[in-house]
This record gives sequence, C-alpha cells and structure tokens, in this order.
Amino acid sequence: MGFAMIWPIALIVISNIFYNICSKETPAAINPFASLTVTYIVGAVVSLVLYFTINKSSSFMQELKGINWSSFVLGLAIVGLEAGSIFMYKAGWQISSGHIVHSIILTICLVFVGALIYREVITITKIAGILICMFGLYLINK
Repeated sequence: MGFAMIWPIALIVISNIFYNICSKETPAAINPFASLTVTYIVGAVVSLVLYFTINKSSSFMQELKGINWSSFVLGLAIVGLEAGSIFMYKAGWQISSGHIVHSIILTICLVFVGALIYREVITITKIAGILICMFGLYLINK
C-alpha cells in the first residue's frame, strides 16, 4: 500500500481526533451555531488559500461553473455532522464512546446505501462485520 493510499486516511484520522476534541471542548454556554459560523469562516478561508496555493491550472470562476448539487448538500450534511457532534457531547456522551457509537451505526447504514445505490455486494463477511458491530454497540452501552 503506497503513500497515495495512506496519507488521506492519516489526514482523516488526525483531523477526526482534533474534530472530536474541539467538538467536546466547545463551551456549553455558547450556541453551537455561533461556534460553527466561526468554524466555517476559518474553513472557507483555508479552502480558498489552499485552492490558490495548490491549483495553478484553472480559474476559480471556471471551477464554480462545474459545481453540481453535491456541494450544496454536502454543506448541509457538514452542518448536521458538526452540530450533531457538539450536541452529542453536550448531552453527556463520552469522547471515548460517542464517536464509536455513531460510527458503527453509520457503517452499518453505509453497507446498505452501498448496496442500494452503488450496487455493492453485501457479502457474508460484511454481514459478519455488521453482527460484530452490533455486538460492539451492546458492549459499549452496557
């Protein structure tokens, strides 16, 4: 497995560690959407700087013309993810279990999304994985 396969996973893992720490450390007294507004401003600025730093071949306006519905729905999904994480921790979930619980449920759901939308095959191995995940949910919440 080469660097091209490993670095995105490493970036996701490292970013998720900070994501969960920051979600848990968001002050309880602040409205999560005020906090997320600052988060999105920082994210937008970083994205724009990275776009102009990395991309040398096309114009930003030309790129915007090629955007489809997925960018808009992704924006809505990100708000849901981040607000949900903040509210999850405000509700009292521990950092060691809250993310695991929603990740397991998400993984099970994505097996079915993969099968229904993308025609991915649900194998015996995937069914075994789902059962193990469900057992893991039982153990975590026991």
